[in-house]
Amino acid sequence: MTTGEKLQTKSIMKHFPKVELHRHLEGTFNLKTLHRIALKNELPYDSDLDEFKKAVQFPKDSEPDFLKFLSKFKNDWYRSKQDVYDIVHDSVLDFVNDGLFYIELRFSPEHYALQNDFDRLEITRLVIEASNKAAKATGVRIKYLITFNRGKQNQYEMIDLYEELKKLNIPEIVGMDLAGDETGFPPENFTEFFAAVHKDGISATIHAGEVSPSSQIWDSINQLKAARIGHGTSTIDDEELQEVLKQKGIVLEQCITSNYQTGSWVDQKNHPLGRLYRAGVPVSINSDDPTIQDTDLTDDYIKAVQFFDLDFDDLVKLNLIAINGTFLSNAEKAQLKTDYLKATEAFAKKYL
Repeated sequence: MTTGEKLQTKSIMKHFPKVELHRHLEGTFNLKTLHRIALKNELPYDSDLDEFKKAVQFPKDSEPDFLKFLSKFKNDWYRSKQDVYDIVHDSVLDFVNDGLFYIELRFSPEHYALQNDFDRLEITRLVIEASNKAAKATGVRIKYLITFNRGKQNQYEMIDLYEELKKLNIPEIVGMDLAGDETGFPPENFTEFFAAVHKDGISATIHAGEVSPSSQIWDSINQLKAARIGHGTSTIDDEELQEVLKQKGIVLEQCITSNYQTGSWVDQKNHPLGRLYRAGVPVSINSDDPTIQDTDLTDDYIKAVQFFDLDFDDLVKLNLIAINGTFLSNAEKAQLKTDYLKATEAFAKKYL
């Protein structure tokens, strides 16, 4: 078996050390734990796990369907704080099986708090406590981004929550994420919120250019001071923007499978990630919502190898780009790079 063939073998590729910048905790959950919680709380789901999976996951091989994809996101599972703790802990335990070396995991406190009107600060603390415990048990390195949904809060409500979250003084929270409806709630609606965030020296990543033109990426950079861009597939149509991303080192968090399933980029073999990487634009490989998608990050790595003719050195380079795009200090990035290269060297010796 050649090295290229080995990198396309899931039992091998799942061990490749991966740095992930774009994964929503709400879209990546341990199915058995969620099933147990659903049955315990007497939610209307089948007692058979396989039937439950069909109900909560997007069919992996079906045609793109944005509305069906969105329908799989639900926030009424949890009836107690123990439910929240259990699903977060067990979900993060699974990360090691996807080869995660370092992740900046994003989550919305609102997702876990809304059904029961739990205190958002208490839920934030609980999610990070559960996640940290699981990550420590498996050796996965982890930091956090707080997601704000532009369709559910205006910027002044976001500022109020952000000011409260600051009081938690949790150092593992390294950035803020703006998600939700790009077209209905453009970047200019959130300038004051991100001015408050940046005043505190906090970095931001903005979902932009997934279902919107590259002009929204420009606005996210110029008006919201985005340090990273979520998806950003429309960058492929804007050479001037590509040059700016290179100059500023702004990393695009790209998600091949997710973009296919939502219909935002249905030609997976011609996904912009490969061409942008070859052009020197900072890009990274990410899963987005792997359990919802009935997939994992390893699947996206295999697609990247198959579709874009990437080799081992390319994958290492992509992960070093991702490390450069993390919201860590320069000293932390340097240490992470050193440790990462040791991990990839060990992988190559063992598997290649």
